[in-house]
Amino acid sequence: MKDQHEKITGYRDLSQDEIDLMNEGKALAEQCHEYIAKLEANEKTDKRCVAIGKTNLQQGFMWAIRGVAQPTTF
Repeated sequence: MKDQHEKITGYRDLSQDEIDLMNEGKALAEQCHEYIAKLEANEKTDKRCVAIGKTNLQQGFMWAIRGVAQPTTF
């Protein structure tokens, strides 16, 4: 749906630079996800440590991308 962000409270128009930064961050996050999947599949890794690392990476990317998006709501 075209311009659906205008119908969601707290969203705003992003510049092309901001869109590019968000897409770059999402691409980097996907690379990290692929690496984490390899660690999870390896029987010699400490699964608890990998899980903590995964959670912290997810949070880090979320906050970095939110820093670009700058939503106006809680």
